[in-house]
Amino acid sequence: MGMGWCIGLIAAGGILTFAVDWQIDGMNITLVGLILMAAGLLGLSAYVSVFKRRRMQPPPPAAHVVEEDHRITR
Repeated sequence: MGMGWCIGLIAAGGILTFAVDWQIDGMNITLVGLILMAAGLLGLSAYVSVFKRRRMQPPPPAAHVVEEDHRITR
């Protein structure tokens, strides 16, 4: 699931929970909305965790210091 789907689930769950007052026999719309929001948050946290691990890279090796002698000799 991508980040867009997760945010979409959170938005759809929020709409069902807070903005809809439908009454359907045998189904609690508020509970369905809460479940969708929880699934979206769980998916978003898993996506961010995997994305963070994928972007972590070891630090680059330290560059070798080259010292040059610029003294003028006569």
